[in-house]
Amino acid sequence: MLESTFSVKSVMDSIVPITRFNRGEATKIFDEVHASGTKIVLKNNVPSCVLVEPGRYEAMVEALEDYALFFEAEKRLASHDGEMLSHDMLCAKLSITPEDLEDIEVEIE
Repeated sequence: MLESTFSVKSVMDSIVPITRFNRGEATKIFDEVHASGTKIVLKNNVPSCVLVEPGRYEAMVEALEDYALFFEAEKRLASHDGEMLSHDMLCAKLSITPEDLEDIEVEIE
């Protein structure tokens, strides 16, 4: 049998009914999120949102951005039919030095 990182107890411990917020327990819930990493908020017995510790959220967003860049690179490689140059080869061909690139900011969309 495969081991799972989630047990029934850990799943049950991660569930927070919305009524706890209505009773003024937000601070306690946020402390629990800080300790456990996540909580699933139920409204009418249906998951309504997931509370995630900020560090974990940032890591998830970064991973998604990395996957998006990876898939874009894969798509470009699959459609490429010409000569391929390494970064160093391209810089040499265009006479670009590392110093030329030091203060340039790049935004990837």
